[in-house]
Amino acid sequence: MGEQIKLSLNFPKKFLWGASISTHQVEGGNHNQWTTWELETAQEKVAQASYNYEHLPLWNEIKKEALKPENYVSGKSADHFNLYKHDFDIAQRLNFSVLRSGIEWSRIEPEEGEFDPLAVAHYKKYFTEMKKRGIEPVITLWHWTFPDWFAGKGGFAKRRNIKYFTRYVEYVTEQLGMHFNYVITLNEPTVYAAMSYHERRWPPEEGSKFLMLKVMRNLAKAHKKSYKIIKRMRPEAQVGLAHNCAYYYAGDDSFVSKIVARLGHAFSNEYFINRVRKQQDFFGLNYYFANRVCGTRVHNSNQRRNDLGWDMQPDKMGPLIEQLHARYKLPILITESGVADMHDTYRKWWIIESVKAMNTAMTNGVPITGYIHWSLLDNFEWAEGFWPRFGLIEVDYKTMKRRPRPSALWYGKLIKTLRSN
Repeated sequence: MGEQIKLSLNFPKKFLWGASISTHQVEGGNHNQWTTWELETAQEKVAQASYNYEHLPLWNEIKKEALKPENYVSGKSADHFNLYKHDFDIAQRLNFSVLRSGIEWSRIEPEEGEFDPLAVAHYKKYFTEMKKRGIEPVITLWHWTFPDWFAGKGGFAKRRNIKYFTRYVEYVTEQLGMHFNYVITLNEPTVYAAMSYHERRWPPEEGSKFLMLKVMRNLAKAHKKSYKIIKRMRPEAQVGLAHNCAYYYAGDDSFVSKIVARLGHAFSNEYFINRVRKQQDFFGLNYYFANRVCGTRVHNSNQRRNDLGWDMQPDKMGPLIEQLHARYKLPILITESGVADMHDTYRKWWIIESVKAMNTAMTNGVPITGYIHWSLLDNFEWAEGFWPRFGLIEVDYKTMKRRPRPSALWYGKLIKTLRSN
């Protein structure tokens, strides 16, 4: 490790090190608005696969999988719902002190107003088993999926539907609140609104810029109401949301580049948070992207790209963290950061650069409480299906066998070393 990290690292012993998952992407066996959409659109995605992915360098490796309808149907996924103890055991062996996971609303309330005690019992046992292994749960209440009945009412596009979400939040806080030390009400609300209601690439594949902004406003209201509910019932809980932020920077000295970069930051990173800034105990940062702005366009070097074709600039997480803390004065928790990397070529490098970036930001006075890598497991990657591999742990979807990748074993050793410093 020392040969890769050439600076003095000073992380608090209680710094949270771990990984993240989401219920729909790993549990398997869910029934929600997303699974309904998967079944309706699988054949369409097969027809579009060549157009969407043949430009990628690994197209010949993923082609067979990407051209199968079952790639786009979550099904059993990684079967984490049944294999969670085994997954927690691996996380413990990797020296993790935190795991960001969640609660699937469609399991808790499969029919309107009808709460499932068996689902509640499952999650009670789930979080208890996690804590038995010395792993602190960071609990996400909504990660883009919800019951079919809620979708039938219009989902978050209707302001009147917020009451159904807050009823669910109140119920799970009452039933599972003993595990609520860190709670994330919403995951990446702006990404969901844009992809579902503007780009129309996710369910319900309808809308406009106006509807996208309306959904964002409704999600902001849902967060504020949920924050008040949780703090009333569990005042000691640390409550926030996980916000996807990109670092925008001018690629040259022109006035236009600087202005466009600032506008990109303002809308992508600040627009939503400004609406909920008083209802956050920490800033949950999901980091994947940096955008080098030249004139009115983004021109990244693309020297390193992950399997999805995303330009990788993990070092830019540092200045982004400092930018966000200067504005919001909140402790930062890295709630997601990672790379789609089937061959485990870049994952170790991504973590090294992220650790260096955090170390610099902390040296400059930013309070960072933890780094939660995306993802613990290979998972169902939404519209792309199973072929992208984000996991520290490789999953064989036929046998459900788990195998920690070399980067995972290295990450575990790094955590142990940093704790002993």
